[in-house]
Amino acid sequence: QVQLVESGGGLVQAGGSLRLSCAASGRIFSINDMGWYRQAPGKQRELVAAISTRGNTNYADSVKGRFTISRDNAKNTVYLQMNSLKPEDTAVYYCNAEVVVVHSFGTLDAWGQGTPVTVSS
Repeated sequence: QVQLVESGGGLVQAGGSLRLSCAASGRIFSINDMGWYRQAPGKQRELVAAISTRGNTNYADSVKGRFTISRDNAKNTVYLQMNSLKPEDTAVYYCNAEVVVVHSFGTLDAWGQGTPVTVSS
């Protein structure tokens, strides 16, 4: 009933930039927090950045000053601008959203399918 579709991943050289997008669609009444997570091979999924409805943000220490999260509430879309990329940023990046579904109680923890980011040295 709710879908999150990511785009923008790919292969980039160290020091380069990428911009990820994630659009939510379906039976959406509203969206609370949105965020980006990543999972590198052999590692656990970790929070990269999150943003509230009002625009309050928080970042993992490893990406502070390099990544910027933003959202367009009218489009139900969240973005992740990634600059000064490092090989250790290589991972599959997942979009996450806390969705209030139309005609339901509570919230739905929705996830995208993931988009791979590879940073070469």
